[in-house]
Formats: sequence, C-alpha cells, structure tokens
Amino acid sequence: MNIEKAKKRIAKQVGKGFKGYPLVSIEYFGEKPELATEVVIQFVPEEGAEPQCQKFSSKQDVREDERIQTVILKIIERACANSVTEIAVVSRL
Repeated sequence: MNIEKAKKRIAKQVGKGFKGYPLVSIEYFGEKPELATEVVIQFVPEEGAEPQCQKFSSKQDVREDERIQTVILKIIERACANSVTEIAVVSRL
C-alpha cells in the first residue's frame, strides 16, 4: 500500500474521535522530536481491560515507513476498532 494512502486512512480513523471500545492507540518514540524510530500500538478491547501492546522500530522514521504504516492500518482493521487515538508528538525514548 502507498505510504500516503496508509497515513491518510489512519488519520481518518483518528479524526473520528472516541466512539467507544475496542480502542487502538498509537504513540511514536524517538531520540529527537523530528525522528520517530519506534511506534507502540496498544489495543484495549473493553473499558477496564488490560491493554495489549505491539512495538515496531526502525533506524529510519517509522512514520514514513510504508510497511509499518500498513501494518498499523491492518491492526486497526482487524481489531474492528471503534476508536483510534494517536499522540501527535514524538515522545523521548
């Protein structure tokens, strides 16, 4: 899948806001604010449930990695997520 198409589809899901559970949250991490080398995706099936985490990393910016963005989109779709949240800033490792 094209990187721009994947990013646009993820942004569309994020833009819908909180619509209940299941919830998928996306957070990017890196040494510098302009370079995210790791992404953590959390899946929460219902309120109060323990989140399930999956982590991906790269030497390059994961936000521009076509494979990783496509996998994030597949996780959202397969989880049948009603809500998707994304932390817009890169958190420090």
